[in-house]
Amino acid sequence: MKIIVAIKQVAGRDSALKANSAGRWIDESELTYEINEPDAYALEAALQLRERRGGEVIALSAGPARVAQALREALAKGADRAIHVEEDDLLSLDSLGVAKLLAAAAGGEQPDLILTGLQSDDLGAGTTGVMMAELLGLPHATIVVQVEVVGGGLRVKRELEGGWHQFITMPMPALLAIQSGIGKLRYATLMGIRKAKTKEIRRLTAAELGVQRIGLGRDRARLCA
Repeated sequence: MKIIVAIKQVAGRDSALKANSAGRWIDESELTYEINEPDAYALEAALQLRERRGGEVIALSAGPARVAQALREALAKGADRAIHVEEDDLLSLDSLGVAKLLAAAAGGEQPDLILTGLQSDDLGAGTTGVMMAELLGLPHATIVVQVEVVGGGLRVKRELEGGWHQFITMPMPALLAIQSGIGKLRYATLMGIRKAKTKEIRRLTAAELGVQRIGLGRDRARLCA
């Protein structure tokens, strides 16, 4: 079973947020970065599925060179390999632009399952995953709190309002947006950190993926994402 987990690197929650000299964006020079928490839960769900069903887990992310740090962390926690779509100015793309990059990279792997976090800690739009599903022509479900592989398909539990839940069956391949809290997050072990240094991070560009990059500018993209 091949599972791709799309992760995003976001500013750390303890980072000091200050306006830049132009007063139009955040001064990024003193920010620390970490894996988006909902995506960390998606990674945990993928690792648990692999432990039960076998296969491989591939971490996928788009962004500048610093994103490699988040991918190495995913590898240290147990992902088998990683794909880095190199994009120096990810913030100039809207959610659809990011989804096109991730979908192109994921589609080339022909995965059985793609997992994303429900939303990002920085923008919180919750749209990138479902856009990926549409671009790839995959069935999808959001706010997923439980995943079971049944035969050649999936049985997933979705969280609804008012304490209600919904169970649905889906064929594979599919894309699921995972709700935070689906499992207890694991820490990277010392052995995992050592192994991560030898695991593959494949680097791709928009041109190599055949995706035309259309920049909107940071201020406009922030409003669209």
